[in-house]
Amino acid sequence: MDELIKNLNTEIEMLKEIAIYSRKNDYATEHERRLLNTTIDALKEGLKIINETMPELIREISIDDKSTSQKKSEEKTKVKFKSLDSELEVILKSKDKKRFLKELLISEKAVKKLRSQGSKKTGMEKYGEFKPSRGYVKLGNKWFLDYSSNLLKKGYFKSLYFSLKKANFEILLDSYIAIMIMTTIVSFILCFFLMIILLFFNFSFAWPFYSIYSGSYLIRLSKIFWIPILVPFLTFIAIYAYPSTEKNSIGKRIEQELPFAVIHMSAISGSGIAPSEIFKIIGLGREYPYLKKEIRKVLNQINLYGYDLVTALNNASKTTPSEKLSELFSGLSATITSGASLQTFLEKRSENLLLGYRLEREKYTKLVETFLDIYISVVIAAPMVFLLLMILIALSGIQQTFTANQTSLIAVLSIAFLNVLFIIFLQVKQPAY
Repeated sequence: MDELIKNLNTEIEMLKEIAIYSRKNDYATEHERRLLNTTIDALKEGLKIINETMPELIREISIDDKSTSQKKSEEKTKVKFKSLDSELEVILKSKDKKRFLKELLISEKAVKKLRSQGSKKTGMEKYGEFKPSRGYVKLGNKWFLDYSSNLLKKGYFKSLYFSLKKANFEILLDSYIAIMIMTTIVSFILCFFLMIILLFFNFSFAWPFYSIYSGSYLIRLSKIFWIPILVPFLTFIAIYAYPSTEKNSIGKRIEQELPFAVIHMSAISGSGIAPSEIFKIIGLGREYPYLKKEIRKVLNQINLYGYDLVTALNNASKTTPSEKLSELFSGLSATITSGASLQTFLEKRSENLLLGYRLEREKYTKLVETFLDIYISVVIAAPMVFLLLMILIALSGIQQTFTANQTSLIAVLSIAFLNVLFIIFLQVKQPAY
């Protein structure tokens, strides 16, 4: 009986491995797919070998003759091997041991090649899995999860829920609120101790770096009392606003990819392919790293939750961080429901999106031209005029506040600072494509 249970548990673990490699197969390259298929075939062959032993193990459960049982046990052998998560043991016929080990070796070699290529290959997509909370999140849940749940029941932080969902944060709203509360309290404690230190000590850049404060403590307190009040408040606001900021950033990235993705979808729809397959091609590709995450929301609702494409599109349109993508999903849903031509809809929408993209590029070009004029005036012409004035002042004999070297240093530093500002501004405003 124990031997039968061991074999059944081993088969369950091997089936889990096959399921994991099959899921990875959907997102793999051609070469990776060949290695994964080799691993899956080897595991399937191993399952067949184990299944050949199962009838004998079942028969032995009802055998009472000890001599027969002893004879049967001599024909079997134990094989131990490692799976993804644990060490397994299986009972096989002695003649099948070499064949089983051969299949395990094939699977192990294919997995090693796949891992070595994954570590060397740059830009390879990483696949994560949901894990229980750890570290700082676990600590926040332990202390403040109940309190944050009560706040949610009272109707607070509703907007934060949509921001977290649209920003694709892999954290529950209760946990995020618990972290927000705990971080605010920690910042208050740290700032309170900082205020106490500043109340009794003076600090400077010269040696000795600190000294004991000897003035009025009330006056001193009136200058620093705001630290444990303002800093925790700003910490709370920053954590609360972070998901919304991340959502807006992702939305802009998606809208930059959207015109080209819709052109791609329009070209695919012309071949008469099923609408759900269009999303699968875009979602499994690597051309649109931000958009494909939203497309996969549609695929997950179809494949995991069993929704039809129209329902999945309507649900995804409510959780996407991009308004243009939300409009596209809603338009696709209406087009499919009404039975209109999907290709025509995608062609018209791609033209509109491409026109908007061109207008954005032209807008950026005009902005660069404007700032080029400002740059020439401020960074090139203004320092020349300034230096000319300094020369005239020096020739006139008027006493100057700064020496010639100090004036030159100030001019150079000012020009460098303005150049950095212009570079940062243009980098922020520059479209990704």
